[in-house]
Amino acid sequence: MKSLVKVGIFSTIALIVLAVLVWKVEDLNPFGVKGRRLTALFHSVAGLDDKAAVRVAGVRVGRVDGIGLEGQMAKVSLLLDQPVDLPEGTIAKISSLGLLGDKYVELVPGPPNGPLLAKNAVLQGVTPPSFDDAMAKLNDIGTSIQKVTDSFTGGDLGGNINRLLADIEATSQTIRVLVEENRANVGSTIRNFDRVSETLAAELPKLARQLDRALDQVATVVAENRQDLKGSMENIHELTTKLQTSADNLNKISGKIASGEGTIGKLVNNDDAYNQVVSTLDSIKGGVASLSDSLGAVKKFKLDLDLQGYYLQEPKDSVTNFSALIDPQDGVRLYRGGITSVNNGKRREKTQTVTVTGPDGKPATTTINTLTFEDSYTANALLGYKGPRDVRLWAGLIEGRGGVQAEYPLFDHRFWTSFEAFDFNRPNDFQPHLRITGRYQITPNLYLMGGYDDPLERKSVFLGGGLRWNDDNLKYILGSLPIK
Repeated sequence: MKSLVKVGIFSTIALIVLAVLVWKVEDLNPFGVKGRRLTALFHSVAGLDDKAAVRVAGVRVGRVDGIGLEGQMAKVSLLLDQPVDLPEGTIAKISSLGLLGDKYVELVPGPPNGPLLAKNAVLQGVTPPSFDDAMAKLNDIGTSIQKVTDSFTGGDLGGNINRLLADIEATSQTIRVLVEENRANVGSTIRNFDRVSETLAAELPKLARQLDRALDQVATVVAENRQDLKGSMENIHELTTKLQTSADNLNKISGKIASGEGTIGKLVNNDDAYNQVVSTLDSIKGGVASLSDSLGAVKKFKLDLDLQGYYLQEPKDSVTNFSALIDPQDGVRLYRGGITSVNNGKRREKTQTVTVTGPDGKPATTTINTLTFEDSYTANALLGYKGPRDVRLWAGLIEGRGGVQAEYPLFDHRFWTSFEAFDFNRPNDFQPHLRITGRYQITPNLYLMGGYDDPLERKSVFLGGGLRWNDDNLKYILGSLPIK
């Protein structure tokens, strides 16, 4: 009995702590008024899921509540569960949480001084460029580079030179005609030069005397700074030597490239090398496409974690269950696994054969069958099928025994009904273990549950609750941890 009390107290404390954590992280308010609803129109919403987050400045303020078509546009219904003042001119943009993160809708508010949006307003949606668009741009760049290299490695090079010479000859003929037509102007220009030369003849003696005085001053300055000038000339000589060495090296490199030596020389002069480079770029492009497909497949998987606990009326016992739900989002398959901690949950059967010799000397054999139950952890592993109206059928292990389960949602997925049947080979001719469960979602992360357990044998009523986290919750919690 002490073990049962300890397990019950531990489960209750764990549920309370986790409930407070979710309450704080998600800023839950189940008693608040119903959120505001907006509509956004997009050209494409590829990768955006129903129930995806709606954020303003990165802060979650609501969720996507339905995706449909309106003509040739994608119509997305947005449900805001937090009061946000959005002025006119607000747009909706599809963004992603990092490379492997889920897509969400980011609301970009309009001018801060503008009037607020009307009720049930329709927002303009902006879809960011996809990975395929980026790859198409890279493909166009590669095509342009290939055309430039083709102009170096192929074509009529001799014909191009002949055309260049013909153009030069035509240009020189044009210049000759231009000179003939402007001969008079040329004569006038020469006469102007004569007048300038006469002026220079009169002024040159003056300039010569001034130049002599300037040279004397320069000589004086040079004499006073001879040592500094000598050092500067040595530095200039060293610099010219280094420049000459660099020029020689460049000449050697260009000569090797022209003769086809080295990697660049082979690339410029050898068609096979060029084709190998193009083939390598194609391989890289294929690898990038494969990586993109792999990352896209990883992003499709959704993970939900669930922790629940409930109390059984008969026998008075508490049950704790932790499970993980994996949805590949193909509309058909589901996977669920986890562990369940129950008292008297593990069954052991023991058979003993006892031989006793009686007073008459004859042996008598007696077979004793012993059935015991022990506290333990049992495993759950189920393969699910998603049917119409989100009906879910499961088959596999339930509490370590083979069984099946059916789930059906009601009231816009806020209430779920479940029927389980397992342990079909119970000892003492017991009937299979049946369980009927109802679960009500108070918030997307917090729910209450209750039902009827083992109606064919124990007939026990149970009550409890649980917490559920989806991908967005886990990323937010992990991102909030103070890890350096």
